[in-house]
Amino acid sequence: MLTKVKMPLPDLMSAALALDESVLDVDQVDNLIKFCPTKEEMELLKGYTGEKEKLGKCEQFFLELMKVPRVESKLRVFSFKIQFRQQIADLRKSLNTIDLASEQIRGSDKLKEIMKRILYLGNMLNQGTARGSAIGFRLDSLSKLTDTRATNNKITLMHYLCKVIASKSSYLLNFHEDLTTLESASKIQLKTLAEEMQAIVKGLEKVEMELTASESDGPVSMVFRKTLTGFISVAGAEVGSLSLLYSTVGKNADALALYFGEDPARYPFEQVISSLMNFVQMFRRAHQENCKQAELEKKKAQKEAQAEKCKSSKSI
Repeated sequence: MLTKVKMPLPDLMSAALALDESVLDVDQVDNLIKFCPTKEEMELLKGYTGEKEKLGKCEQFFLELMKVPRVESKLRVFSFKIQFRQQIADLRKSLNTIDLASEQIRGSDKLKEIMKRILYLGNMLNQGTARGSAIGFRLDSLSKLTDTRATNNKITLMHYLCKVIASKSSYLLNFHEDLTTLESASKIQLKTLAEEMQAIVKGLEKVEMELTASESDGPVSMVFRKTLTGFISVAGAEVGSLSLLYSTVGKNADALALYFGEDPARYPFEQVISSLMNFVQMFRRAHQENCKQAELEKKKAQKEAQAEKCKSSKSI
């Protein structure tokens, strides 16, 4: 690692203590953390009384690190600072995606209309039974639309639904265009976002703890404290804003499950999104298959008509 360092070791440490991102990137800082001396190595070097120049570059590097109190902690602070903006941006983007997906789903009149038609279709098929007057259905039931087949085993209930909608309410066929963030939201796990949010909050707490501890370091940490104070001021506001967004998005995610009559504890946001995503894919696939079948039947009819025409001509 040290062979790649193209600057004097004192300058390297000055850049690290200044938290200067223009000199060191996160990989370099993480390497510095990885190669921090152990307690045993520091004890050995403390006992060295010879000339510093006679030591190897690695030992000289260790001596530079040992000049700084809690050097590993400071380097971890630096690593956190470098990654902070991107982590905040990525988490905010994911939260906004979830929020927008929830808003689009609940706000789609076309999706509501399709759900009404599915309910009507189910009640029609179950007419005369205990299930023939349902006022709703579970989201899991959407997958059964492709499981239920006609007696000829050629088409499914999904094909029939698409056919009915195409003939009577064709404006509903593009309902998926209301749900532009559904696919992106399907790739996000709320548990992962919770872990990322916690990591940012705890990371900032450690940064604040190191700032407090460094007050007794003396001149060696003067630039470090000044730079870190400015960073904490900005980062604190960012984390506060993100925490508020995280809380709001969590409530909206639960509200989405409730919107479909599901219990958020048993049917979480990810499951709602997954069910809807699968439904959209199955619906579009069935509609495409219907269109292909209709085209084949049209060509077959034209071919038969042409054959009949030729037969009539020969008869004359």
